[in-house]
Amino acid sequence: MLFNSFDFLVFFCIFYVVFFLSKGTVRHLLLFAASCIFYAWFIPKYLLILFVTIAIDYYAAIKIENAVSVRERHLSLILGIINTCAVLFVFKYYNFFIDNLNHVGFDFPYWHIILPIGLSFHTFQSLSYVIDVYRKKVPAERNLLIYSNFVLMFPQLIAGPIERAGHLMPQLHASSHTRLNQSDFTIGMTLFFSGLFKKMVVADNIAPYVTSVFDNYT
Repeated sequence: MLFNSFDFLVFFCIFYVVFFLSKGTVRHLLLFAASCIFYAWFIPKYLLILFVTIAIDYYAAIKIENAVSVRERHLSLILGIINTCAVLFVFKYYNFFIDNLNHVGFDFPYWHIILPIGLSFHTFQSLSYVIDVYRKKVPAERNLLIYSNFVLMFPQLIAGPIERAGHLMPQLHASSHTRLNQSDFTIGMTLFFSGLFKKMVVADNIAPYVTSVFDNYT
């Protein structure tokens, strides 16, 4: 689902109204469901990749915080990083390495898959959270729903920015009881439409010229 599509307009208007009419845990559930729908619009089964990443780093952060020794903290961090990066490697770089190995005489099969959108963004966001917990900059999040929304939240899921847990997590906690006011609405819509203008009016119109340069850089 693209931000500049009619599908997203309908999706966002419905979500926006329902979200601010609800409160408490229901809001977190709505955000989680909306983010899943938004991402599943591309290829539904790729949601499983997100869920695996969430599970790995949610568990790793708690293990780090509960560790009774420095060695255990280090081990939990390393395992969290390795497992999360393994997901990124398999889906984004497997064919790249196979291609290089095959050029030197091997004959490994390629994996014919479509790269999951935003994979790097949510992978590095998850990693930044685990590292921040290790550095004791933020506490490990015990609420799996809130942590899932930290990784999954649809406005920044497929194109960033990569958010730090110390900035976004408190907002997710506060969102269960925050009331919408005129200032929030005005600021939010101003940011949204200014971004939409930059995308549709500026970026999309200069894209053919920029692309032609990059395609003929020599």
